[in-house]
Amino acid sequence: MVKGIMSMKPSFESDYNNGAHPNVLQHLIDTNNKQSASYGFDQWSESARNKIKEACRSENAEVFFLVGGTQTNATVIDSMLSRYEGVVAVGTAHINVHESGAIEASGHKVLTLPSHNGKMCVEELRKLLKTFHADPTRDHMVWPGMVYITFPTELGTIYKASEIEQIGDVCKEYNIPLFIDGARLGYGLMSDECDFDLPWLTAHCDVFYIGGTKVGALCGEAVVFTHGNVPRQFFTIVKQHGALLAKSRVAGVQFDALFTDGLYFKIARHAIDKAMQLREIFIKAGFQLKDSPTNQQFVILSNAQMKRLAESIAFETWEPIDDNNTLCRFVTSWATSEEDLKVLDNAINSL
Repeated sequence: MVKGIMSMKPSFESDYNNGAHPNVLQHLIDTNNKQSASYGFDQWSESARNKIKEACRSENAEVFFLVGGTQTNATVIDSMLSRYEGVVAVGTAHINVHESGAIEASGHKVLTLPSHNGKMCVEELRKLLKTFHADPTRDHMVWPGMVYITFPTELGTIYKASEIEQIGDVCKEYNIPLFIDGARLGYGLMSDECDFDLPWLTAHCDVFYIGGTKVGALCGEAVVFTHGNVPRQFFTIVKQHGALLAKSRVAGVQFDALFTDGLYFKIARHAIDKAMQLREIFIKAGFQLKDSPTNQQFVILSNAQMKRLAESIAFETWEPIDDNNTLCRFVTSWATSEEDLKVLDNAINSL
């Protein structure tokens, strides 16, 4: 089989290997023959903005649509930092590991802290900032100008409201913004372990984005500046990054559908439910899993088991545990079906 061409076997490789949710696709079809303005001024983008602001319960929020996660991270971070500033993140952060140096390419260093099961420790953040500002040679160094966290984390773990609030308090103390990468935001908010909602999140950070690519859209991320704090000339900075869609309706129509009748949250909840079923299948078969209450599940397989399971199931190898065992990732989405889980169950029981 040619690499990159999907087989017909059930796939748990990612939450964006299917097309759009049928409601999103139908809205694209229904609006296709209608003309519109461009560059974010189309009627569907405006409708989607209003629906997102309503969901955030924030009249002061300002919403912009970009295409993908890496592009969004690079654009937002570049727009909010001065040339001499970097962004603080944990070592496992997406911007540090899986974005090909996009942040550094825009002239900003990623300043890393230890990762604690994917999360940032507020005391380590405080120590980093306190140490930096007490250093008499700090003008020779990259200034920490922003804090970046992901929700949920790259390891599928969840920040509690108190943890985000504490990180936000440190940011306020040092007058730097808190940016939350929400590429999988829906799965975090709909997790049983999440103790806050979208309006609470809006009130406790400076900017975040609502991921569409991984939560039912063909593409698209909705950036939300939470309290009238859009960087100066953000529109121009977006274009400078090659991130300004002429056919802005492509994103606007999709988010208009996602934020109609709570579809975004229903999609996320479906994926969570299927992930918990998937998790139980592995547990019943005696496998060890990492703790994750979201749609990403991390399973330890022997290399022999991994090879055999890959014959009938598509999934992602994450990292080696030792010479004989590997941590593997299984991800659910809006498209995950009961039949997919049955095939997985049979395949696991035949190992």
